[in-house]
Amino acid sequence: MASATQVPEADPHTKGAALLSRKAFVPLENNPEVMSSLVHNLGLSSTLAFHDVFSIDDSELLAFIPRPAYALLLVFPVSDSYEKFRKEEDAEKAEYQGSGPGEEVMWFKQTIRNACGLIGLLHGVANGEARDFVDSSSSLSELLKSAVPLPPVQRAELLYSSSALESAHQAAAAKGDTSAPSAEDNIDLHYVCFIKSKNGHLWEMDGRRKGPLDRGQLDAADDVLSTKALDMGVRNFLKREAAVGGGELRFSLVALAPALE
Repeated sequence: MASATQVPEADPHTKGAALLSRKAFVPLENNPEVMSSLVHNLGLSSTLAFHDVFSIDDSELLAFIPRPAYALLLVFPVSDSYEKFRKEEDAEKAEYQGSGPGEEVMWFKQTIRNACGLIGLLHGVANGEARDFVDSSSSLSELLKSAVPLPPVQRAELLYSSSALESAHQAAAAKGDTSAPSAEDNIDLHYVCFIKSKNGHLWEMDGRRKGPLDRGQLDAADDVLSTKALDMGVRNFLKREAAVGGGELRFSLVALAPALE
């Protein structure tokens, strides 16, 4: 049953008084070891882990990533051009209302401030073949099972009120290599997750959008680091930002793939 918690609807990156009444997490460090620790603590098999992706154009560097890659996290500072594109694309779409076992992807609306890293990780492990690596007796499995029948607003309430999720996030946030900012700080870094559904489509998963975004059909042999997936996802983003920004693009990529050990 969905929680009765009333979740504020404000955008997680909005600045100002609207944020004062909303739950906020200490931002998660953009660090594969921290990310892996969090999802392993929740119940993902240690046979999968997150890895830094140092290049999407250098085949030798890409070869260091174990394959298949099940999810790809794009981390970037929110820019005016990104916000403009996001609002324009979303203006033509209805609010997503998907739920139930027939749903092609499980999407989570973000309502916890500074939790876009956590939402990105959840999108990565809750969808596609990565979902098969979740321990059936774990808190993560229980959370996902509870989320399946719920529409997006009730799913957001489920995450908002989950003590297991909050505890795992706090433990992971304390493990970073750098001093963690305050939960109340305004953080402009954002996380978007690309996954391949079991139906073979590339989906862009972002808790700030109106719902999941189907970016197109992949071939059977493609994973999220394949040339086709990168062209439909990350490279599209980079081309758009480069066309309007004219400066250095700051971004990083982290892939969920088989662990090295």
